[in-house]
Amino acid sequence: MNQNLVDKLLLDLKNSEPNIRERATRQLWSIWFWQKGKIPLEQIEESERLLAEGNVAAATSILDDLVDALPDFAEAWNRRAVLRFMTQNYDRAIADCERVLELNPVHFGALHGLGMCHAALGNYSAAIRAFRGALEIQPHAIENQRLILECTARLS
Repeated sequence: MNQNLVDKLLLDLKNSEPNIRERATRQLWSIWFWQKGKIPLEQIEESERLLAEGNVAAATSILDDLVDALPDFAEAWNRRAVLRFMTQNYDRAIADCERVLELNPVHFGALHGLGMCHAALGNYSAAIRAFRGALEIQPHAIENQRLILECTARLS
């Protein structure tokens, strides 16, 4: 990964201009998805296709194999976390999000996902911490701001 480019894009996420933030977000996702090249990316795409078709077992198998083969591929862990969230396997999704963040501490998607999992489990304080972490990286992400307010209201 080109760390100088990533650092610049992370700064762009804080820019007041929405077009600059959107471009930076797209570029960061692209960098993360392409981290290990074309074949692993195609495996992720295949797992997403299978999941969309309702074949959760096959999609899970692809992602399990991918994280086993490339344990330092943060996006493979993140995609598996998304799948686990979608299938309401929140505890295992949390573990995958935490692994993503060990590998890529600025992965705002994993922080958002971590917050979503904690919120689904009723762990609102933990959810708020995760959403705040995502906001530190992407301060203009209105969805995370909204979710913080929602979780705060549920604590009251």
